Amino acid sequence: MNRTQEIKQTFGLAVRKIRLEQQMSQEKLAEKTELHRTYISEVERGERNISLINISKIANALNISLSKLFLTIEREESDTNEGK
Repeated sequence: MNRTQEIKQTFGLAVRKIRLEQQMSQEKLAEKTELHRTYISEVERGERNISLINISKIANALNISLSKLFLTIEREESDTNEGK
């Protein structure tokens, strides 16, 4: 897997983790971000190369700062690398 695919998957895992911790459905996150539910699903599966604008929308909808979102991504990445 190349680095681009890895970061997309790591980002998606972090978004999913935070969303589930908040007991929020994909539908609700989609509604709050004004993005389609299938788009959110593709982000969580690491299939989308997401823009900074949409990253910001997701962080806002999850009521977290961009820095906290990226910190969660770094932690997910670290956990993934430890498992290799």
